[in-house]
Amino acid sequence: MDCARLWLGLLLPLAAALDFRYHHQAEMEAFLKAVAQNYSSITRLHSIGKSVRGRNLWVLVVGRFPKEHRVGIPEFKYVANMHGDETVGRELLLHLIEYLVTNDGKAPEITRLINSTRIHIMPSMNPDGFEAVKKPDCFYSNGRENNNYYDLNRNFPDAFESNNVSRQPETVAVMEWLKTETFVLSANLHGGALVASYPFDNGVPATGTLHSRSLTPDDDVFQYLAHTYASKNANMKKGDHCKNKMNFPNGITNGYSWYPLKGGMQDYNYIWAQCFEITLELSCCKYPPEEKLPFFWNFNKASLIEYIKQVHLGVKGQVFDQNGNPLPNVIVEVQDRKHICPYRTNKFGEYYLLLLPGSYIINVTVPGHSPHLTKVIIPGKSQNFSALKMDILLPFRGQLDSIPESNPSCPMTPLYSDLPSHSAATKPGLFLFLVTLFHLLFK
Repeated sequence: MDCARLWLGLLLPLAAALDFRYHHQAEMEAFLKAVAQNYSSITRLHSIGKSVRGRNLWVLVVGRFPKEHRVGIPEFKYVANMHGDETVGRELLLHLIEYLVTNDGKAPEITRLINSTRIHIMPSMNPDGFEAVKKPDCFYSNGRENNNYYDLNRNFPDAFESNNVSRQPETVAVMEWLKTETFVLSANLHGGALVASYPFDNGVPATGTLHSRSLTPDDDVFQYLAHTYASKNANMKKGDHCKNKMNFPNGITNGYSWYPLKGGMQDYNYIWAQCFEITLELSCCKYPPEEKLPFFWNFNKASLIEYIKQVHLGVKGQVFDQNGNPLPNVIVEVQDRKHICPYRTNKFGEYYLLLLPGSYIINVTVPGHSPHLTKVIIPGKSQNFSALKMDILLPFRGQLDSIPESNPSCPMTPLYSDLPSHSAATKPGLFLFLVTLFHLLFK
């Protein structure tokens, strides 16, 4: 037997039965490579860049079409270990990978999810920080920051105030990655509390900061998404499981209401990448003992799966001209919930809008043409792992020129800084939250 076969033989048991312990970079890489080798028809392993110390930032894609985007198949992502000393999410994502690939073709729910979704999983955004932890601690370890001593969750451009910090290699890699895919829904996994936190993390009076909150135009959807995850986690939904922490009703919170944060990744995703992202705090202790890992997996498995399914909320489709050409870079927004950086179609003319059941007016805007208004009714029942499909045919001919991918549609500046202090986002969200709960209970 040659060396390659022997090495693969050593890797196969790891892929088949991942143990509950902390896996350092070499072990994590071996596991990911074994999965990619053994499940090559539904996975793709690639590195989006390198850390300060040259470690790969691995992403494993799981889906029926893992190699490239397919029209109509939404892109979902999980990212963990931004703070190197917050370790539970890193291990949960490794076990999620194992659970997905080993249940394809066996569990109908997982098979349908893989058939209908491209799931991108990054177990560690800060591998240098993880490796730097020499003495694990529940509250703080020297591995929180990257190797240049920067907090990666304070390192992104901010839409509310200037964030003139040095962009780190890990941050730049994620920002470039977001340009290459049409991500629709995401979550980043942290530790140190037990709560699902939704945007905004930062804010201005126009988003409600005078009321100790900062709300997006899609606050109803974000509350629903956070509640979806928390409601499947028995400890999180209690809201007070971490006795020395804040009380979070129903296990969710608005990020700004908890504490303001400048340069966070979830606000960046929502504003500049058209991706709805929430933050999942999964453990009271940042770096708990290994023997607790099975407990965390059992309490989060259902939530992790249920949350991925929400990428199929709302409506999706393509925008065409009268010749049947798909139109890229067309603004597609819901009336009365416009984004500060308008959401646009991708290079295939696709749009995805996460919406709860109800009636909406979609405004399609092409430069030099009058707005095209279309009514859509999102049904109350799930579309069986698919958003409502609605293509839009615009009444003119001629394909639009594509904006280069390297040229973002909005500048990376504090876009909210000049808004007036009164905004729809500042209105109380009780009614919206009740709608959210109704949909969750009766979907």
